[in-house]
Formats: sequence, C-alpha cells, structure tokens
Amino acid sequence: MARQIGTLVIFGAGGDLARRLLLPGLGQLVDLGRNPDFRLIGVGQNAMSNSAWRARVAKSFEAGGATGAKARALAAETEYLKADVTNPDDLTRILAACTGTPALYFALPPQVTIAACAALAHVDLPAGTVFGLEKPFGTDLKSAVALNRQLVKLIPEQQIHRVDHFLGKSTVLNLLGLRFANRILEPVWNADNIERVDIVFDEKLALEGRAGYYDHAGALIDMIQSHLLLVMALVAMEPPSSIDAEDLRGAMAQALRATSVLGGDPAGSSRRARYTAGAIGGRKLPSYVKEPGVDPKNRTETLTEVVFGIENWRWAGVPFTLRSGKALERARKEIVVTFREVPHLPAGFSGKPGPAALRISLSPDDISLDLNINGSGDPFTIDRVVLSTEFGAGELGPYGEVLSGLLSNDPTLSVRADEIEECWRIVEPVLAAWKKDAVKLESYPAGSAGPAAWRRSRL
Repeated sequence: MARQIGTLVIFGAGGDLARRLLLPGLGQLVDLGRNPDFRLIGVGQNAMSNSAWRARVAKSFEAGGATGAKARALAAETEYLKADVTNPDDLTRILAACTGTPALYFALPPQVTIAACAALAHVDLPAGTVFGLEKPFGTDLKSAVALNRQLVKLIPEQQIHRVDHFLGKSTVLNLLGLRFANRILEPVWNADNIERVDIVFDEKLALEGRAGYYDHAGALIDMIQSHLLLVMALVAMEPPSSIDAEDLRGAMAQALRATSVLGGDPAGSSRRARYTAGAIGGRKLPSYVKEPGVDPKNRTETLTEVVFGIENWRWAGVPFTLRSGKALERARKEIVVTFREVPHLPAGFSGKPGPAALRISLSPDDISLDLNINGSGDPFTIDRVVLSTEFGAGELGPYGEVLSGLLSNDPTLSVRADEIEECWRIVEPVLAAWKKDAVKLESYPAGSAGPAAWRRSRL
C-alpha cells in the first residue's frame, strides 16, 4: 500500500522550471484539495532566505490562480535549504528535515540528476520515498539505461515518476476517450483508412533565455524525443484493457517498440534548421547564434521534422511526421490525422475538396473533423464542411496533474523505464546522422514559416 507523502522536496527550486511551471501547478493542486496535506521544502545551490523563498512561492501560486487559504498556508510555512544535491552529506541533511514519507522532485539538468542519483546510493532513503524526474531523462540511450539501473537500486520502479507534463494535458488525456469511446473512429483507425499522421508543435516563442539547457538539447531532444513520441504512442497504440498504469503504459511501450525512422533512412527522413534574425509581433529577435549563452559550435537546431514508421499490422506504410520549432510566424500545436480518399466517387458528382482530416488541437483544446457533403446550390457538387467542438477543460493544468500523481504515488501519467529507452533508441540514428553532417542545417528568418523549401513539401 502506498504511503502518504509527508514532504515534497523540489531540487532546483531556484530555477525557472520551478517558478514558471512546477509551483503554479502545485498551487492549483493544493487549492483544490486533491491531495492530503504535506510540507514543501525548496532546495537550491544559491543562498535564499526562507522569507524570500516564501514570497517566491506565493507569487508563483498566484500566477497559477491559486489564491485560496490552503495555498496561502503552504506558501507561508515552506522552507528553503541551500545544498549541493550531488553531495551525500547534504542529501542526508535534506532528508533529515523531512517529515513523513518524502517525494523528491528533480527539477534539474540531466547531468546533475545523474550525479544526484549516484550520490543517493550513499544515503539511507526512508521507506516509501518517491522520485519525480524531469525530462530529458538522460542525455542519450546509454545514459538513460544506466540511470534506470541506478534508480531501481535506490527505490522500486513503481515509486519512480519520470515526468512528461504533456501527458497531463487535458487534450492528450482526451485522446483516450476520443479513440476508445467512439465506435465511429476505432474501426477506421488503421492503415487501410488513414494516409498520414502529423504531430506538430510550432511556437512563436524564441530561446527566451534558456540557452543553458536548450543549446545542448535542441528541438529534437527537447520536443520530439520526449513529448511528441509519447503523444504519437497514445495516437497509435492498441486498445488497452484498462487505463490503469501498467495497461496504459504497456500499450504505449508496444507502439514505441514498433517505431523507427521511416525506411531506416535517418538522413532522408529528417530535416533541421535554426532561426536567423527577424521579428515576431513587432519584437525584433537576433539570430539564434547571437542569443546570450549560445555556442555556435554546437550547431543546435531550433526547428526539426522527422518522419517515422510504425511497423505493425495496424500502421504499416503510414508516415508519422513529428515536427517542432521555435520563433515561427504562428503557433501551431495539433495532431492531424489525414484519411485516405474514397476509393470511388460515382460519376456525375463535381468538386473535389480532397481527403478529410481529423484535427486535435493541443492548444487551445478543441477538435474538428472534415466532412465532404453535397454543397449549397448545385446538389451534385461535393463541398467541405467542418464539425468542431471544444474539449472539456480539466480541473488542473498539466503540472498539477502530474504532481497529483506524484503525491498519491499513482504512476499512470508517468513514463515507464522501457518507454524512455525506446524514445532514445528511436532518435539515436537521427542524432548520429546529424553528427556526421549527413543532414544540412538550414536556416529561416525568425517570424517566418520556416525554410522556403519546407513550405513546398510535407507540412
């Protein structure tokens, strides 16, 4: 039986991730009373007084809309510890400050997380300790496998929460209901009826001061290796017998095991680019290589597109194109399922709207479906109409959902070890091709739709 979490410890509490995402999500969760009472301890390398930390927490709670009595009480009582989380003595001191069963959240760069987990091998962890680990999980397949092995030496797998906040998005969770509660969709959810699937996460945001992390990751690792491959697994998986953690994650892992770069050709199935100087919404942006903290020698991409294939009975021959980029002219965050043309249209009809598509928006949360029907005027002209609706909003934002799972030790929305390793396996051939410069690093002006050649093909 899972123990009740008594203390949530955030490693990297002074960082941007904690301020912008973790703490606002935590405040929402506390306000709703979804989890029992717990203490909050922030840990960072830089000195910070308790009063300054409490003010920071309160401000982040308010930014997330959490202004209730419970959120205010937690912010007023939280504590901050200056510590080196790669030092066993400091880790022992942190654990001594905890009451009840601790949950340790690693809001840290992957290399620091690896070092912290190595240090924890020399510390006595309380029974029931829970870990929350922020992506990217490891820096490549080898390090991810090593970290997985290290973690299960410390605590059982079911107490390890590898966090991907995309799995807490209401839209992503609604994929399950959309697919498996609608008889009209599941029978046609296969290669016989679907021509292609595109999963796109284009942002207008540029680097925004994240060079310390992003310049070593790039768009492929930051978005495709983690978030978008997992979304693809939800789109493509076989129907699970339940949505319990093991059934759901097992079905996702099965889809990932069948996935590889389309045609086994990482150079021909991938593209990369980075932005040059431009403007978005009247705001001038420098070239990526001129952004503070960027090392041009890293040749980091800010836009990438990779085509994958899922080699199983359901999906053989269907291309899954995953794309993500920064500093683009418009935000486009959606899953597009394009159906095949009908095999035959009776003679006498005119008009050809093209294949129908199902569009599932990842922001805002809505869905639309194309239908080809008799148009107005001439009843023998086929026209296009679009049916659309909004998804119901969840009570919590993405980080609120994943933190709820962490504090209740429910791993349904966490990523299992084999899923993480499969995601790294899938992208490693692409990374290797790029390292050899087998794929040209193209460019596009900030605020544009991407390289001109890309606009004339694929997406």
